[in-house]
Amino acid sequence: MTYREVARKLRALGCQELPRRPTGSHRKWFNPATQRVTVVPDWGGKDLKIGTLRAAVRQLGIEWSDFEAA
Repeated sequence: MTYREVARKLRALGCQELPRRPTGSHRKWFNPATQRVTVVPDWGGKDLKIGTLRAAVRQLGIEWSDFEAA
């Protein structure tokens, strides 16, 4: 799953992307429902590793099944 697909799902679940710095390949995400923040790598068109993605979703306090369904 690419970063763009992940970002679409996180927005659908109510998460917000925080403003980013001018450099770097990672973006911060905030979940207002749980008040939690995590970092998701933005590797352009490359797929994110499933373990990295699951960890980011868990850190935001979102159930994996909810993320998949979004």
